[in-house]
Amino acid sequence: MAVSPAHRVSTGERLNTAETTGKLQKAIRERRIRLTRQRRVHLVTVYRTIDLLKKLGLIDELDLLHLRGDRHYYESHGPRDHIHVACLRCGKVREFESRLYEQLKQQIARDFKMKVTVSRTEVGGYCEDCLAKTPS
Repeated sequence: MAVSPAHRVSTGERLNTAETTGKLQKAIRERRIRLTRQRRVHLVTVYRTIDLLKKLGLIDELDLLHLRGDRHYYESHGPRDHIHVACLRCGKVREFESRLYEQLKQQIARDFKMKVTVSRTEVGGYCEDCLAKTPS
């Protein structure tokens, strides 16, 4: 299948950019949640804040094919759903968006007569760099 120019591939930098952080802080302020100094620093408070952000639907918790055991990843909601593509050897994770994925979600919504509000898809394999390092 040819890759259309409508897809986006990234290395996950979007997860930790100042732009994303700013949007998240704005969403927190709009919901009148105090962003105290403790919420920014203390580990226990960070975990409580993560739980709060998940409950409010501002971030998603991902385990990304259990690449790092029980370690979880967090990301704020982007403009469109995407597929996480992970290398099982080096752990590099990229994001893939496609019109086909959007069409699949629409078909699921039609077939099951439901409104799709969450979709998570993960694909695992070996990236080009790791394949090149594999002995023949």
